[in-house]
Amino acid sequence: MKIHVVLNADGGTLRTMDLDALKQTIESEFRLHGHEIDTELPHGSELGEAIEKAAKRDDIDVLVVGGGDGTVSSAAGKLMGRHVALGVLPAGTMNLFARTLQIPLQLPQAIAALAEGEIAEVDIATVNGRPFVHQFAVGMHARMVRIRERLNYGSKVGKVLASWRAIFGAVRRLPIVELEVELKGETKRLKTPALAISNNLYGEGHLPYADDPQGGELGIYICQTTDRLAVAKLTLAILFGTWRNSPSLGVYTADRVVFDYRHRHRRDRAVRDGELEDVEVRSEVVLHKRALKVLVPAGTKFQQTAAEVKVATLEGASAAP
Repeated sequence: MKIHVVLNADGGTLRTMDLDALKQTIESEFRLHGHEIDTELPHGSELGEAIEKAAKRDDIDVLVVGGGDGTVSSAAGKLMGRHVALGVLPAGTMNLFARTLQIPLQLPQAIAALAEGEIAEVDIATVNGRPFVHQFAVGMHARMVRIRERLNYGSKVGKVLASWRAIFGAVRRLPIVELEVELKGETKRLKTPALAISNNLYGEGHLPYADDPQGGELGIYICQTTDRLAVAKLTLAILFGTWRNSPSLGVYTADRVVFDYRHRHRRDRAVRDGELEDVEVRSEVVLHKRALKVLVPAGTKFQQTAAEVKVATLEGASAAP
């Protein structure tokens, strides 16, 4: 295969590494397995331009990106529906999509696994036509990101600590958003601290990421309490993968969901794959089955979970007072 690699020189793990040595390691490993490969190391604003230019190429089979979830999401959006596959070298804080694709989280192991990997087709979602591979959310998650971005952190550990401070800050001053949700032919008007929609249902027993990227359904999560202690417990349950038993969470699946956002503040009130953006009056979220080609470790078998969900209709969702 012909491979092009884009490494985010300013991102996460990579900015503390010898990038020339990493480039040599990547190219040597892929060539060992018979691939043609070239690598570029863009900085700052050059990153988006490099990804966009590479995604438009017709002479490559795989675009490998090294960086965090934001870099991966940007590349996935450009490759949706194209013949070029996405390869992920996990070099961020959480690396959630890499976990879904069962790519090793240590760079040397990830490089070796992808060099002898194979192409698979996985799902990708859109909100009003804008792609995401992990999650779109309004409410508490957006407030957490806004708080975190006001904090100073200069390392992966610093970002994790800032994230915990942001969680506590958001719980202390819970946002309440008013939504009108249309799901599987039902409409419900809600007041809730948080609505999140994931590209396939989250798995259990681990960080919030999907076990099956070919599951064919959105995961839809509605917080059903405004009690701060209950919300704090729910947040921990989501982080540790024990959310399914939480009485504070309504969980649904569908291949499409529409919601109206009835709040005067819209700027930076949504989060798409970890990045803040303005929320629109009406948002349509759609699951696109197997619309993204990805490079995964050879022999990867995704967990087939037509999972039981805790509730089947919007009737179970209680409006917050």
